[in-house]
Amino acid sequence: MEIFHFFYLKVFLSFLFSSLVLATDPYSEALFSFKSDLIDHHNSLSDWLLPPAQNPSIKIHACSWSGVKCNRNFTAVISLHLSEKNLAGAFPGKHIGVFTDLVDLNLSHNSFSGKLPFQIFNLTNLRSLDISRNNFSGEFPPGISSLADLVVLDAFSNSFSGTLPVEISQLEYLKILNLAGSYFKGPIPPEYGSFKRLEFIHLAGNLLEGHIPPELGRLKTVTHMEIGYNSYDGSIPWQLGNMSELQYLDIAGATLSGSIPKQLSNLTKLHSLFLFRNQLSGLLPWELGKILPLSSLDLSDNLLSGPIPESFAELKNLRLLSLMYNEMNGSVPQGIAELPSLDTLLIWDNYFSGSLPEGLGRNSKLKWVDVSTNNFVGSIPPDICAGGVLFKLILFSNNFSGTLSPSISNCSSLVRLRIEDNSFSGQIPLKFSHLPDITYMDLSRNNFTGGIPADISLASRLEYFNISQNRELGGTIPARTWSWPRLQNFSASECNISGHLPSFNSCKSISVIELDRNSLAGSLPASISDCKALANLDMANNKFTGVIPQELASLQALGFIDLSHNNFSGSFPVKFAESSSLVLLNVSFNDISGSIPSNKVFESMGSSAFAGNEKLCGRPLQRCHASMAIFGSKGTRKLTWVLLLCAGVVMFIVASAWGIVYIRKGSKGQWKMVSFSGLPRFTANDVLRSFSSTEAVPHLSSSVCKAVLPTGITVSVKTIEFEAKRTKIVTEFVTQMGNRRHKNLIRLLGFCYNKQLAYLLYDYLPNGNLAEKINVKRDWEAKYKLVISIARGLCFLHHECYPAIFHGDLKSGNVVFDENMEPHLAEFGIKYLAEMSKSSSPATLSMKNTGESNLNVKEELDADIYRLGEIILEILTNGRFVNGGGSIESKGKEALIGEIYDENEGGCYSESVREEIKLVVEVALLCTTSRAADRPSMEDVLNLLSGFKSQRK
Repeated sequence: MEIFHFFYLKVFLSFLFSSLVLATDPYSEALFSFKSDLIDHHNSLSDWLLPPAQNPSIKIHACSWSGVKCNRNFTAVISLHLSEKNLAGAFPGKHIGVFTDLVDLNLSHNSFSGKLPFQIFNLTNLRSLDISRNNFSGEFPPGISSLADLVVLDAFSNSFSGTLPVEISQLEYLKILNLAGSYFKGPIPPEYGSFKRLEFIHLAGNLLEGHIPPELGRLKTVTHMEIGYNSYDGSIPWQLGNMSELQYLDIAGATLSGSIPKQLSNLTKLHSLFLFRNQLSGLLPWELGKILPLSSLDLSDNLLSGPIPESFAELKNLRLLSLMYNEMNGSVPQGIAELPSLDTLLIWDNYFSGSLPEGLGRNSKLKWVDVSTNNFVGSIPPDICAGGVLFKLILFSNNFSGTLSPSISNCSSLVRLRIEDNSFSGQIPLKFSHLPDITYMDLSRNNFTGGIPADISLASRLEYFNISQNRELGGTIPARTWSWPRLQNFSASECNISGHLPSFNSCKSISVIELDRNSLAGSLPASISDCKALANLDMANNKFTGVIPQELASLQALGFIDLSHNNFSGSFPVKFAESSSLVLLNVSFNDISGSIPSNKVFESMGSSAFAGNEKLCGRPLQRCHASMAIFGSKGTRKLTWVLLLCAGVVMFIVASAWGIVYIRKGSKGQWKMVSFSGLPRFTANDVLRSFSSTEAVPHLSSSVCKAVLPTGITVSVKTIEFEAKRTKIVTEFVTQMGNRRHKNLIRLLGFCYNKQLAYLLYDYLPNGNLAEKINVKRDWEAKYKLVISIARGLCFLHHECYPAIFHGDLKSGNVVFDENMEPHLAEFGIKYLAEMSKSSSPATLSMKNTGESNLNVKEELDADIYRLGEIILEILTNGRFVNGGGSIESKGKEALIGEIYDENEGGCYSESVREEIKLVVEVALLCTTSRAADRPSMEDVLNLLSGFKSQRK
């Protein structure tokens, strides 16, 4: 027993001695306790270990730990640098007080959450405090004025709320202030104009409002100011022109109005000015041409008018000029072509006219030119590619004419060429062997002749090729067309192309083939079954013969097939009844025989998909009767007449019964028509006649079919059923939907209704949906544009519709693409409409007159945001991370980001792009947090996404 007592005494004395030793090193003890309070899944602080008992020492053991820096004598910790350690949890304030000599505290790029501990402000020797890219929340704590020597305060990308801390303005030595990317609200304090040494101020991407204080003009030492992506009132204060040292000014996406102050021309050191995505109006001040160092000028997406000032010819350092999406007019000054540094010219979607400057590209190395959607005439400047680095040339929707300059073939750097919707003529002079990097080419809606160049197969990276609606093009399909290794979209509709289709052997990646309205003949090769990625096949209005290959039905991605108006014969391809992806099979106006298999998919297509085949029967056409086989035989005429007479009697009885029902139901069968902008003023009868029978229109509320209206307009038709007493509320809501227009929402053109049924007529968008194309390889820029477009459409529904409209069924299948592959949200509001169409629909789903949504609608808005996060992850991973929100918790954030880097070939991108990918992932994760209250609003989502790349459009 004495032995055990001695053992316990020895252990106790050893523990006491160790405690005494550690007491001489409070820094190590504090840091070790600090470590125990953190979440460190990656064991980043594995070397933070206390030593065994040893002789007392004046030196600090923690000086050897990672992230810890001590003074020269190793007697005090002066720097704690824990950036990018994958640490999480609440940052413990109780251990901080011992670090009185700390000069630098860096906690950036971690996942710290909760409130920022106020004890940090007891570290009065701090000169740099970096807590950026974490998830600190709540109001910014008081007491920061006690950090009298603070030079750097970086709190970028957190979740702080409340107002901006006024107390910060008392920091006399502060040079860097970054409070961007949180949820600060209210106005910018006027006191922020009192800093004496501040050089960098970044407040963008918050919820700030009110007027921009003119007192900011007193900041004489600031060289960099970003205060955009907020929602200010009023205009740009002219006093900002007094910031004499300013080199970078960004107030983009800030709802500013009024004109651009000419006093900004006093910023004679300014090299970057970003005022895009506001509501600025009026003329561009010619005085801006006096800012000679200016290299980046982006005033896009405003309401600016008038011409480009001639004074801009003096901006010899100008690299980026972006005036797109305004209301400007006039011609482009010749002096713009003389700018020696110009590499990016973006002036699309204005009212510019005249010719492009003859010397454009002659004096600078142009990289990106987009002048689309204007009124330009003439030809492409002959030296536009002279610099040898032009990779995007976008000229569509103008009035350019003449032959296409052969010099375009010398643009070996071209990746994207879009000249559709102009009046170019003559043969296509491009030498595709000289365009090794071209991936996207659209020559459609011009007047080209001479056929598709035979050497086009040499463009080995070509993914998208569209030459449709060149009505006199002629020629044949080049022999090796389908073997292009990366081709995904081939569109040559309405081009007068003749001959036979080449073999589809080696068809690898193509998903869309559109060859309708040509003069193609011969059979459809069975080798088309090699096109495993094919999703959309349109061969309508040609001269094809032979049977429809059964092999088509084996293509698992194939959803849309149009073989109408040809000379196909033989029996109906019954194997399509086994297809799981088929949405539309149009074989109308051929010579198909036999019976249509009983299948809901075929029935939902309507009879218009099978009409014009006299030997074809079965739903949705007339039923196939066994007795029909004897109608033409000898000795059966009497039987035929008897049957016809009986049929006539039955029809008379049915018609009489229908008349009685009609009279009893009164006006229930009376149809009315409401048209919105974009649809001619048809009558209800015009629309109803576009359906070959009542069965041609699907009867399920979730079904959609295609119809051709009297003038030839093709529309998508959606059917909504409701009870008579709900007619008023349904039609009012549909009218509200029809009057809400946004470029990323599918247009509701009109609706035709009676007192129990409505047909909603939408734009027919032929290029499929995101679910079908999720596996399409896209570069990062294309993915970013896709994400931002979807977000803009959803933000419009949530924040610019009064009352708000929730989508209700946001998924990749409801993101559809137009002819320019611009995404549009479809099916928005349909879930709400379906609920209100029921007489038992709960009152809680109604919208208040104030425009505020009640609890159930708020839940649906939150659900939209969650689903958006899932779609973002789906896009980033090329469809691998479907329904990502439910799987996120099984992965760490860094592991997920690493996988997405791999999916997007992140190793090939610059560090800035890798950072951008990471930030977009973080937005997706915010959207898919489990607690709806923690999800950002759609305005916040759009601000965050838009803020990642200020120059991206």
